[in-house]
Amino acid sequence: MPAEITGGNGAARHSISLYVANKPGVLIRIALVFSRRGYNIDSLVVSETEDPGFSRMNIVATGDRATLEQIIKQLNKLVDVIHARDYSYEDVIQKELALFKIDCAPERRAEALQVMEAFKAKTIDLSERTLAVEVTGSSEKLDALETMLRSFHIREMVRTGKVLMARGEAAT
Repeated sequence: MPAEITGGNGAARHSISLYVANKPGVLIRIALVFSRRGYNIDSLVVSETEDPGFSRMNIVATGDRATLEQIIKQLNKLVDVIHARDYSYEDVIQKELALFKIDCAPERRAEALQVMEAFKAKTIDLSERTLAVEVTGSSEKLDALETMLRSFHIREMVRTGKVLMARGEAAT
């Protein structure tokens, strides 16, 4: 699963997973490593793991591979980072959640519901003039649904960013 190339300068979107101590200040130290190298964090998801003493961070960041390798080395040197790894070039489970709220007059509701059915999206709120939906899947699937929903006018959109997990018995 190659990293997504985002520009002509060799910059790619990378999926990075970190296993860290669940302590105050860890996130800022990690963000500073990216910032000092001029790497932009496109999305960041942090959650407690099965052990409440540790958290899993999933970061999607854009930049060149050589710089990313340096960032991974620096992250692995931080005291509270148990391990950091780039999963951009590996076959892993990756999902994202999105919520969309669209304008949806009653005369267009059937059309909107057809689009949502095609993407296996769930209606989570319905009013006289709006419709809110929830969808999970790959970033590409969510991007495609977003494109389709633009014709209805998207009032609000919230996306979680990618979460990832190693396949099979391997630990992430």
